[in-house]
Amino acid sequence: MSDAGDINSAFTPRVFSGIQPSGGLTLGNYLGAIKRFVDMQDSGIETIYCVVDMHAITVWQDPEALRKQTRELTAGYLAAGLDPDKSILFNQSQVPGHAQLGWIFNCVARLGWMNRMTQFKDKAGKNAEKASLGLYAYPALMAADILLYHATHVPVGEDQKQHVELTRDIAAKFNHDYGTEFFPMTEPVIEGAATRVMSLRDGSKKMSKSDPSDASRINMTDDADAIAKKIRKAKTDPDGLPSEVKGLDGRPEARNLVNIYAALAGQSVEEVLTMAGGKQFSEFKPMLVDLAVDKLAPISTEMARLMQDPAQIDAILAGGAERARKIADPILQQTYEIVGMVGAKA
Repeated sequence: MSDAGDINSAFTPRVFSGIQPSGGLTLGNYLGAIKRFVDMQDSGIETIYCVVDMHAITVWQDPEALRKQTRELTAGYLAAGLDPDKSILFNQSQVPGHAQLGWIFNCVARLGWMNRMTQFKDKAGKNAEKASLGLYAYPALMAADILLYHATHVPVGEDQKQHVELTRDIAAKFNHDYGTEFFPMTEPVIEGAATRVMSLRDGSKKMSKSDPSDASRINMTDDADAIAKKIRKAKTDPDGLPSEVKGLDGRPEARNLVNIYAALAGQSVEEVLTMAGGKQFSEFKPMLVDLAVDKLAPISTEMARLMQDPAQIDAILAGGAERARKIADPILQQTYEIVGMVGAKA
């Protein structure tokens, strides 16, 4: 078989990524995913972004809350600058091919592969026997999300790399088993200064909506005053900022605030430290406040406006789903033919 580079050269470059509508969008979601999605839509590569509501129900969801959270995430995408004319934006459940290809991949993926997936162990914990089958098997659905569009690139955080590796394993086994090079070897795209944003109260922990302290995170619905207050109260250490990156070693809170500044400003950490090295946090925090309010407050204002018009959000999702199906249906139909499913229709 040809190597991944040879295989991928036969495919149109295409980006796919999705976020669960679990509610409570934070700065971590924005810098680690949504901002990068917006930047990519002007790269000249086709971009497809999905609200993965089918993944959300691997644990029980209140139906009304799920509807609201799906729309809120969509509003977050749009308010951050995602253009539905440039990118395809839809929710997963409106494209049946995700579940259909997911079943085929359930039959391709090996049990041993699933047993090595760390996120199931993290989420199920000691109650694995009571977890849903969907929670166990959802990495195969995630592979289907990606490969249903022959996506060649997936922007992910470090904690999702394992799922892209599984996607590649499934694609390779399918291609090998059926003597074809039908699915690409999808490449993870991990880049940027703040792909992993940490808590404002503890720089060793990831920023999370589940943290009991609201002061630990910036919510994408926070107004300018709330953003400024949280940054001013963010935990720091007594030393000034270094002029070189190695000076951030062992200083998780300092590293986190510098990373956030770099990501919001579109700069490297090195560039930020060249500008801010030697400053105390009493000087640096006001700079970060001004930048964060300038970049984030308009997003929260626009999200609030969009959430007042759910029909507009639903129409955008429906239009995106129609465009997504035009790509997905032929790929699913060819998959059926390769597998030998007589008369099956996508």
